[in-house]
Amino acid sequence: MMSGDMKNKQILIDSLPQGKLTTTNFRCEDSQVPAIAEDEVLVKTIAIIISAGTRAGLQGSASYAGAPESGRVMNGTGVGEIVTSNCDNIPLGSLVTASTGWQQYSVHQGSTVEVIPSDHDPLRYLGALGISGLTAYFGLLDVAAPKPGETVLVSAAAGSVGHLVGQLASIHGARAVGVCGSDTKAKVLVEKLGFQAAVNYKTKDFREALKDATPDGVDVYFDNTGGMILGSALFRMNKGGRIACCGVVSQYDTDKPEPSPKGIPGLLINKRLNMHGFLVFDYAERYAEARHQLLTWLESGELQFLTDEVYGLEAAPQAFVDLLSGGNLGSRVVRLN
Repeated sequence: MMSGDMKNKQILIDSLPQGKLTTTNFRCEDSQVPAIAEDEVLVKTIAIIISAGTRAGLQGSASYAGAPESGRVMNGTGVGEIVTSNCDNIPLGSLVTASTGWQQYSVHQGSTVEVIPSDHDPLRYLGALGISGLTAYFGLLDVAAPKPGETVLVSAAAGSVGHLVGQLASIHGARAVGVCGSDTKAKVLVEKLGFQAAVNYKTKDFREALKDATPDGVDVYFDNTGGMILGSALFRMNKGGRIACCGVVSQYDTDKPEPSPKGIPGLLINKRLNMHGFLVFDYAERYAEARHQLLTWLESGELQFLTDEVYGLEAAPQAFVDLLSGGNLGSRVVRLN
């Protein structure tokens, strides 16, 4: 394929949000598809994942998601097809996952894309076999290390990471309890994904409902939210419990984040709790191990992954806004073709 006069549709950051993110913080533009140099490939994007964590990169300061900058392509991970290649080991037609950003075409050094099997659903590599699944795997099994019979509490349990964490807990003989944002989501967690219980944090008597759902307390808390839910979980933790800190969704989409919950450090000390923050990228050398095991569970039916799909690159900004308001169930994916 010759780039020539081909157009590349892109979603750019138009301005940094002040308070909540809106679609007006983005703009859609067409640019020229760039030519590739030696050892580079051109990727045509099939789909991108919309991740709450990328909102941290728009906070006005640097984060692990990258320092924000207006006028650049919105960052994100995608799966795509190689349509031009100057790499002998990456032939045309290969399916890859890469940091494509929100655009139809992207150029990469061959060493920075990952070729994925052509006989697998490529969307798996944006969900259960992608960063979401890897985060769930290492955060739960390495950081928190639940034992059979223990209670594992998961916040944002209907999200891209959380819905996998609860299932992994059940696979390992633990009792999975989810916290989510609607009764509909709670029903899906219990009836479809095998959580033993689920609680809607928007219910008026949330703390009482959480107590009822965790009668023996909580041994492991997988925290995706911080804020009020973390504060409530701390009071349910058993002595010697473990907390895996994965994300702080409650602080991403606001210029007035919730204060740190009561009980830190008091409850951490009195209950001898281990609170451990982690980034999945620290486990990069073990991705193959995790994917092999996750794929085994997917193919056996023990693990299910949910995708919440929207269509067309132009839909990405609204899909992102909706995600931050809790509008997704599973991994939110934008299909381009």
